Amino acid sequence: MATSGIFNGSLLSVKVDGNKMLNSTSCSLSLSADTPEATTKDSGGFQEVIVGVKSGEITFEGLVAYDSGSGSQIGDISDELIAGTQVTWEFSTDVAGDDKYSGTGFISSIDITADMESPVSYSGTIVTTGTITQGVEA
Repeated sequence: MATSGIFNGSLLSVKVDGNKMLNSTSCSLSLSADTPEATTKDSGGFQEVIVGVKSGEITFEGLVAYDSGSGSQIGDISDELIAGTQVTWEFSTDVAGDDKYSGTGFISSIDITADMESPVSYSGTIVTTGTITQGVEA
């Protein structure tokens, strides 16, 4: 049954190549469409546009804990960035009936931050390539 009402953001997660990002603290999915101008003399003085290329970006952040596997997971994702390997991604709650977004993309950035007297954190970005699928979690 789908999640009811306004829900806690902790339910949403990002999976890369089928693996949920561990110790996640935040994630986001941004979808956009270019809107090339299509204004003509017949537009009555108002701008007109058409829908052009659509794109997406997924960002994620979390805390590194080597004993939970998140450290090695960040190493794996860094390897995919360095090799230029295409990854599969999923953005969902894993709750049956909830919306789920999925597709393929490339890791465009990975940051590992180690501030003094603070937990070590990671963040990353996936730029989508190809079709983005919106469906319902089974």
